[in-house]
Amino acid sequence: FREVGVDPDGPMFQRLVILVGMLIGFPRHLSQHVGGFVITQKNLSQLVPIENAAMRDRTVIQWDKDDLETLGLLKVDVLALGILTVIHRTLDLIAQYRRKPLTISDIPAEDSRVYEMIQKADTVGVFQIESRAQMAMLPRLKPKTFYDLAIEVAIVRPGPIQGGMVHPYLRRRQGIDPVIYPSAEVKSVLERTLGVPIFQEQVMRLAVVAAGFTPGESDNLRRAMAAWKRKSGLGSFENRLIQGMRERGYSNIFAKQIFEQIKGFGEYGFPESHSASFALLVYVSSWLKCHEPAAFTCALLNSQPMGFYAPSQLVQDAKRHGVEVRPISVRKSKWNCHLESDTDKPAIRLGLRMIKGFGKRAGQRIMDARRNEDFNSVQSLSYHAQLNQREMKLLSEAGALTCFNGNRHSSKWAVLGIEKNLPLFAYSEFPEKMPLLSIPTEGQNIVADYFSVGLTLGRHPLVLLRSRMNQIGLLTAVDLNELKHGDRVRTAGLVINRQRPSTASGIVFITLEDETGFVNVVLRPWIVEKQRTQIFGASLLEIDGVIERDKEVIHIVADCLEDHTKWLGSLQFQSRDFR
Repeated sequence: FREVGVDPDGPMFQRLVILVGMLIGFPRHLSQHVGGFVITQKNLSQLVPIENAAMRDRTVIQWDKDDLETLGLLKVDVLALGILTVIHRTLDLIAQYRRKPLTISDIPAEDSRVYEMIQKADTVGVFQIESRAQMAMLPRLKPKTFYDLAIEVAIVRPGPIQGGMVHPYLRRRQGIDPVIYPSAEVKSVLERTLGVPIFQEQVMRLAVVAAGFTPGESDNLRRAMAAWKRKSGLGSFENRLIQGMRERGYSNIFAKQIFEQIKGFGEYGFPESHSASFALLVYVSSWLKCHEPAAFTCALLNSQPMGFYAPSQLVQDAKRHGVEVRPISVRKSKWNCHLESDTDKPAIRLGLRMIKGFGKRAGQRIMDARRNEDFNSVQSLSYHAQLNQREMKLLSEAGALTCFNGNRHSSKWAVLGIEKNLPLFAYSEFPEKMPLLSIPTEGQNIVADYFSVGLTLGRHPLVLLRSRMNQIGLLTAVDLNELKHGDRVRTAGLVINRQRPSTASGIVFITLEDETGFVNVVLRPWIVEKQRTQIFGASLLEIDGVIERDKEVIHIVADCLEDHTKWLGSLQFQSRDFR
């Protein structure tokens, strides 16, 4: 790019990289937003053998990628990423609400507010950088530019971690260690990543400029990197690399370090173009979360399952960002979640799809009947939408019928009195007197919400348990911000994520959620073996451990765990005036 007068640090280079990313990363249904790219003149099903995958509505091509390479055939990876659907749906929602089309090209580049949000790891729902590991890295790396996002995507992966590239890069970026290059040639390859090889192309280029490889040998090295764990394919390159570097004046230590980093890439090294195309989706999804949180969350809810977070955490996060989320209602809800714009800011109306076990056909009948009828009772809804007893029960348990009867208990009673296919009673309930049913307590509503919808729009369940938790000294997620590295702490939260990476030497990572935020927990192997039942069985988990803190990044290294799941069951027995 420099040879044709394009500054690699300038906006034109970024636009070119983004264009390449869009060409290789975006499916055809987004072409109206980003421009399409036709690979073949015919459908793939007419050119290659395709079979059904194990997952519903998924297909796979039977040809093996290594066989294609051996035969010399073109291989193109077409990525089917869920975030593309989310972006597409978010743009459509915004266009409907703003009454103005919005495309990816309309999103301004290098928005400072977006990077401020990313640096604080406020990235629930954002593509690629919402995981525990990414959230721990963001406040350290502090991305400020698009290229920083490409590095962020590439560096939090097993290859760079195993190759010992992460900490050297962070220390140099933070100014702790100096950036020193053993030669001008090495500097030309590694300057943009502060002397640390992060991308696959850098490794290949280093082999050429520092070890005297030909371009063909460099490409063979790339192939060997991808296969070395399966075939031990890097052994033949070790002597060649180290000897080539030493012949050109590089130290033995530097040469061996480079080789170890090459081994670290294994099958996990990212090409820079791949990272750049992913970084585009990171930036776009971050911009949408920052500037259009209601539309972004609504699109995420309509695109489940995907990502690290369940709808409950997505809704809790949206509410913390000032988004109003409204309950399911047979009078107002569509099948999908949608935006309602009767206030200054759009609100999310939860859709009928959120009700566990409720079918789309039944939802469609409700929407069809609603166009012609103004339902004034549970009986009239059942008759005109042709809903059976099971479907009406699911609606009542989800609180979708409270527009008729005021609360869940009354709705359930009314559903029990429905007589099907009797037009005489289609517009009113039976004339028997409604019994004096008690109004559900807050705890009962919360338990019912989680049982039927998987989330609650009321207060977080741990708010109702906080007085009990305070009595035994359990701190909130926000309280942890006041503690120092090495402090002992006891806290508790709902278990929302468990991870056991193959590269973590048996360590398990757990994310907890309370009414104030998230808590990241590190469990060493001996704890995992000792308290496996609590780790993998608890829904509400108490942690006793030590704070591990690096500025804004906080983890708890656990020493002891206790399962408090039974407390959640007690919520439905809480007093009505509980505070």
